[in-house]
Amino acid sequence: MAFEKISANLERLNQNVKALGQSSAEYYKLDMFAKVMKGATTTVSMVVIGFLSLFFLLFISLAFSVWISDVIGVPSSGFFIVAGCYFLLILFMLLFGRKLIRKKMLIKVSRKVFNSSKGDKKEI
Repeated sequence: MAFEKISANLERLNQNVKALGQSSAEYYKLDMFAKVMKGATTTVSMVVIGFLSLFFLLFISLAFSVWISDVIGVPSSGFFIVAGCYFLLILFMLLFGRKLIRKKMLIKVSRKVFNSSKGDKKEI
């Protein structure tokens, strides 16, 4: 009798451990899916916003170039001035921007990945 109880308890324990492992695997799959989808939607929205921002910047640059050309009186001077400003901005970003961008991205991504377990459980 005692051996039967122990055997039954061990069988239930084995089933509970298997269920726990299966539940944990399903939880981690769901958690990974939630993180991937959050990253994907963020990426898509940033691409769309970036695309629209580039169009905005293009038209503002063209308008500013035409305005500068009208003020100075030389038709192509405004375009060269705006191009020079963009060239200086690119040089500045190449020289100093990489470290700043890398640092900001590392901080933001690590906060989202490592602190997401607190806030994401309520969302899931």
